Amino acid sequence: MSKKIGLYIGNRKFDVDVEDEFALFLEKQMADDFNIDGNNDSKILLQAYVRKNHELYIQNKKVEKILQNMG
Repeated sequence: MSKKIGLYIGNRKFDVDVEDEFALFLEKQMADDFNIDGNNDSKILLQAYVRKNHELYIQNKKVEKILQNMG
């Protein structure tokens, strides 16, 4: 089953359909990054994108370190 999640960016509403289990996680993350009840400008979107990519970078570095320690 899927759930529709919406976000206003540049005064336009964008909806995405995601699986229910992922929707719970995504809604929390989006609430941390965006104004869920109002408009978000493109600068906010870019900042969230950079923040999430930095988190992914740190996570990848940790995985690499764990793998090096195992081998």
